[in-house]
Formats: sequence, structure tokens, C-alpha cells
Amino acid sequence: MTIVAPRTPNLGLRLPSDEGVLLVHGEDRPGLVRAISSALSENGANIVSLDQHTDDPEGGRFFQRTVFHVNDYAAVRPALEESLAKLLGKGLGLTWTLSDRSVPKRVAILASTSDHCLLDLLWRQRRGEIAMTVPLVIANHTDVADDVRSFGIPFVHVPSGGVDKSAAEARIVELLKGNVDLVVLARYMQILSGDFLEQIGVPVINIHHSFLPAFIGAGPYRKAKERGVKLIGATAHYVTQDLDEGPIIEQDVVRVTHSDTAADLQRRGADVERAVLARAVTWHCQDRVMRNGRETVVF
Repeated sequence: MTIVAPRTPNLGLRLPSDEGVLLVHGEDRPGLVRAISSALSENGANIVSLDQHTDDPEGGRFFQRTVFHVNDYAAVRPALEESLAKLLGKGLGLTWTLSDRSVPKRVAILASTSDHCLLDLLWRQRRGEIAMTVPLVIANHTDVADDVRSFGIPFVHVPSGGVDKSAAEARIVELLKGNVDLVVLARYMQILSGDFLEQIGVPVINIHHSFLPAFIGAGPYRKAKERGVKLIGATAHYVTQDLDEGPIIEQDVVRVTHSDTAADLQRRGADVERAVLARAVTWHCQDRVMRNGRETVVF
């Protein structure tokens, strides 16, 4: 099944043309920055910005994000990829990816009944604040259907009731496989199986409150209020088979006091969730996030 991205109004997205992003990581050693720069310059590319990091100068892992400009990038890209594969892949044993900054990421959003994270992402996309298109929104309830369609974005209801979620997951895979670059769980209150993650074949980002593992299950803000917490926050991370233990992309907190009610905590927590998820999705769509085992490097 092929999904055609909707023609939603975009009020401000201006993506640079003839610019690419090169992400490189591998075993650290002297001369890598020079080798990467040479591979780009040999193909007529001019470096716009460069960020690099090593987690240990002696035998650690090396990470680099390079933004570059090259005339007629689409035409030059095949030759550039061939050169990078030879110089970086075969020559230095580095892992690399290349992307086109003029092409927004295709991002599918999964939701349930809560709308705060979902609508915030759709609003930011419409205003051009995130370099993405949203081909569709999938939810296991219909509460958010009218709001999603008001953005001109297709809404698909995929129920997930009962213990066996395999049929729902199979339907979502059918809708998304090969059609998206990223899946975002905007308070999608379902646990995804390892088989689903493998089949979908793209990164998945989740958002949740930062009380875990202290206040698990239903009513976390009520439980937090009862314990007199002084900080509440949110965590955005990549989804893995280990529940809520994937590499963290972004976190934030706000202070609360004894005078805040459980409802106050939940409202303020929703504000943090919106901001944290938006930053994580923005950075991913800008190719700023690189995984390093159980953690991330965010340039």
C-alpha cells in the first residue's frame, strides 16, 4: 500500500536546496575529520557546519555530523555516495548515512485519546517549524479524528482492544511499511512488540512522564502528588523491545510545590511533554541524533 502525503498548508517551512547532511560513526583514530572532509571536497562539496565527538580519545567511538553544500546535489549524490562508500566504508570501516536537507522526513503519528502532543506536532508541522510531512495519523480510538482531519491529514482508526494486539499491529505495518521515515508515539498507550518494530523498519520515538520507574501504571500524577514530588518532567526516547528503556533523546523538568494539585501537575506535565517531544522530533528530522548503544549523541 502506498500513501500519498496530503497537501496540508505549510506556512513557514523553508528547506535549503543543494545541501546534504553526512553522519559518520565508528572506531576513533587520528585523521578521521581530515578523511571525511577530503571525501567531501573531492566531490566539490563545501562544508557549512561540522560537529564531532568522541566518547574516549583512546579507543573510543567517533561521531561526526557534517552539513555541506554542493551544486546540483541531486545529480552529484550518486557519485558522492560511491566515493564515501570507498573512502569511509571500505577504507576506514566507518558507518555513514547521507541525507538531502531539501527533502522533509515522512512522519507517521500514532495516538490514543490524549491530544496534547499530537496536536502540538501537527500545529508545528503546519507552521513549518519541523522539517516533516505527516502522511497520516493512526489511533486506537476515534477521539482525535475530527481534530486531525481539520489539519487536512488522513486519520485511520485501528482498534487494539483485547489481549492479542497482533491484528492491530499487522494493520499498522501494512499502512506504514515503506511509506514513512519515522513513527512518533504521541501518547499512544499501547506496548509495541519486537516483531512490529522489526517489521516497521524505521525509528520510533516515544514520549512519557519522567516518574518512571517510581510511579508506574495508571494515575502517575496522583501518585506523585501523594508522595509530595517537587519536580515533574518528560522523556523522549527511541523505542526498543525493552519497555521505556530505549536511548534517550531529550528530557526536561519543571518545579512544583505543595500547593499544586494533581490536576495542576498533570497540566504542567503535559506542557513539558509537548516541548520535549517537539524537540526530539525536530532534532531527528534534522539528522542531529546518533545512537551510541543505549545512549544518544545529539548535535
